[in-house]
Amino acid sequence: MSRDYFRVMEVNVGTGRCKLHRIEGRASAVGGSGLAALLFDHFGSVSDPWDHEGQPFILSIGPLTGAFPLMSKTVAAFKSPYHNQYTESHAGGRSALALRFADLDALVITGRAPTLSCIEIGSRSFSMRDVSFMKGMDAYAAGKLLRSMSRGGSGHRSILRIGQSGEVGSAMACVNADTYRHFGRLGAGAVLGAKNIKGIIIHGDSSYQLPEGREYRKLFKEIYHGVTGTSMMKKYHSLGTPANLQSLNDLESLPWRNLQQTSDDQGIKGVNGQRFADDVLLRNGACSGCPVGCIHIGYVREKFQADNRYVYKQIAYDYEPIFACGTMLGITNAFDVLNIMDVMEKVSIDSISGGVALAWATEATERGIVSERETVVPLKFGDADAYRKAALYLGTAANEFYALLGKGTMRAAAEYGGEEFACVLGQEMAGYATGELFFAAQSLGFRHSHLDTGAYSYDQKHDERDVKKAADYLMNDEPGRCLLTSMVACLFSRTVYKPDILADCLKVMGYDDVLESFETAGERIRRHRWKIRFATGFRPDDIVLPKRFYSVKTWKGPVDAEYLNRLKQEYGKRLVRLVGEKVES
Repeated sequence: MSRDYFRVMEVNVGTGRCKLHRIEGRASAVGGSGLAALLFDHFGSVSDPWDHEGQPFILSIGPLTGAFPLMSKTVAAFKSPYHNQYTESHAGGRSALALRFADLDALVITGRAPTLSCIEIGSRSFSMRDVSFMKGMDAYAAGKLLRSMSRGGSGHRSILRIGQSGEVGSAMACVNADTYRHFGRLGAGAVLGAKNIKGIIIHGDSSYQLPEGREYRKLFKEIYHGVTGTSMMKKYHSLGTPANLQSLNDLESLPWRNLQQTSDDQGIKGVNGQRFADDVLLRNGACSGCPVGCIHIGYVREKFQADNRYVYKQIAYDYEPIFACGTMLGITNAFDVLNIMDVMEKVSIDSISGGVALAWATEATERGIVSERETVVPLKFGDADAYRKAALYLGTAANEFYALLGKGTMRAAAEYGGEEFACVLGQEMAGYATGELFFAAQSLGFRHSHLDTGAYSYDQKHDERDVKKAADYLMNDEPGRCLLTSMVACLFSRTVYKPDILADCLKVMGYDDVLESFETAGERIRRHRWKIRFATGFRPDDIVLPKRFYSVKTWKGPVDAEYLNRLKQEYGKRLVRLVGEKVES
């Protein structure tokens, strides 16, 4: 049950030793995002580069993990290879409950292993082994081998691993979490690669005591009913987030072919959510501790010509990967999309960044900026076979071009040209071409994620051009999300976990110290995270929106350039004021 401190395991992979820390600060940091920021203050350095061996890779969970439905996420925090600034990436799977049942609030990895290694921890155990023989192994093969090497059953065991992209230091490298989930964006995989860590195995081999009595059971049942017995969460289980493809296409807000279009009424028929459900859906899955089952797992069939044998593979799909590996590349067949995603899964590269980067490379090819000499295969919108090969080249840094592109699309565009049509909003864009507020919010967002704020939703409901109202919305929306990511809740559940429900949960779990400052917790954590981000080099004025975003047309008509610029400027000013420091441009 509750405790007023954090139990943190520090593993120094350079020395091969671990240490348990009792860290105070539960009342102010809460957990998750707040705890990660607290731990970066404790273990990290704002001045050392991202790949310095002393920089930490942090995994943290929240006070309600394991106690209530959808409290199932883990926060990863690190200094990013993409921009050398502090950031977070969130993932589901089994890691959150594995940490909870290992009696840990956080795991912190420091140092650099002398050889490619795997670490394995439990509630009363730690080991580290040389896995040099796994060098160059893809994420699928690595996961299979780590499962066979790991003692014990699969119950509350979580296996995190990287593919080739992490080993070569790609800023797009992700960490595969339990096969179907990922710490996806801003290069978490490269951070582990720089530490020479191929895999992390977490055993939830202890017990977790829940409150006794009627009050907890009653509250749990109410929340469980809210996420399973009402329509609020139903959409995530049925078609899931791929339902967004058709609705955004209808709103002229779905990026097609490197955002040269925002709708394609013919093409969408082959890759909308209904098409995926009808043609490729095999089953639904769920993160540990979640009764909703939003993970949609499809299948592809691969033929081996040598013996005329077929192999069926299972691939999880969501809206974002379908946009990035589908519409953004002009792919209009569901199986082709999954086959491209399959390659990105193997090399363990973030499919959003990877797809958007390849879309830029395709338009750059069309314009004669790059040639087959750089891309190795001729890239053409709609050519799925070429993109499968290019995804492998990108994830393995096969030549100088792909190595540079893996550092970020704008890095490649600065070298070759084509910055004006690079679809980058702080990092490669998420799939919501909804308009001005989303473009401004994602470009300056903490994780450059569409879930940093609800800007994509605001754009779909508002056609007025009121800068103050829109900026107020962004600033007022973020603290609540910070509170949820400190609990750590899946953000899909934000319609269920309103502040009063969260307060009830904390009360029944015995976190009276957190409740004393609960009303200001989200704002306090938001401010702390941004202070670290600014301290590591973030400057709003450094981020320039490519011209492509000014040529977008949505249901509201063409993007208003003046309104977009004023929004970005105003949001940037408010972030500067938020941290309360003078920031030099």
